[in-house]
Amino acid sequence: MALKSMTGFGSANGMVAERLLRFELRAVNGRGLDIRVRLPPGFDHVSPALRAAARDALGRGTLQVNGELAGSSEGISINREILDRLCEEAGLLEQRGFAAARADALLAMRGVVEIGEQALPADEASRQTNDPVIVAIFKAALDNLNASRSEEGERLQSVIAGQIDRIEQLAVLAGNDPSRQIEAIAEKLRGQVEALIEASSTLDPARLHSEAALLATKADIREELDRIAAHCAAVRELFEASEPVGRRLDFLAQELGRESNTLCAKSNAPALTAIGLDMKVVVDQLREQVQNVE
Repeated sequence: MALKSMTGFGSANGMVAERLLRFELRAVNGRGLDIRVRLPPGFDHVSPALRAAARDALGRGTLQVNGELAGSSEGISINREILDRLCEEAGLLEQRGFAAARADALLAMRGVVEIGEQALPADEASRQTNDPVIVAIFKAALDNLNASRSEEGERLQSVIAGQIDRIEQLAVLAGNDPSRQIEAIAEKLRGQVEALIEASSTLDPARLHSEAALLATKADIREELDRIAAHCAAVRELFEASEPVGRRLDFLAQELGRESNTLCAKSNAPALTAIGLDMKVVVDQLREQVQNVE
């Protein structure tokens, strides 16, 4: 099963009581599941069923639900009190030399024209007939939303897989870097110890060699490379998971970030430092992508 994105769009239309109902669903990133619903008048009682369907279909993200019922206008009325006051003010402005106000401009003013909304029949028999149809249309929109999220998730998985490939390649380069060879490390430490002994005759050569051996052990990056390999393998396993894995991917990306930081801190050569920096860049890009995964 491919990854699923938290972003997507889905819609569906259907007839309810001989009127067209349309649901539009938009989903974006979110830490948990946040459902925001805007429904036509008279739909409040069906909101819990719609929310339950959304919770069953989605794991994470912010979902915006917009429902529109065609033919919901029961009449248009003009607020004559507001219109009279506007006409009066327009007349005063005209007396002062301003152009005369046009009728369409006055009618466009907020509050002048009022449109009523006609709800569906609210009797129990009508609800038993209409509510299952409303929920079915909403679930169709959810299916389309999930199809959109799955399509985007496939693109995300391709990008993330490429980034994991690159991290593994950099880990191999780090493991094969000449500066990590035992001979190279020993030669560098030997030179540093000899320089210290020449600089001060009071230093104990045996103690210096002991400290150098300890530093060599601390500079070893084999454990970091092993953990990087394990984290990359874990990411690939999540590609096949059937449940939302966004949080686990985020955790693994953080762990890869820590290992790349340690790799740079332990580096004993410019070439290895450059590899570590390249890895940090790729890990940062990975963390940006996994923020979109459900």
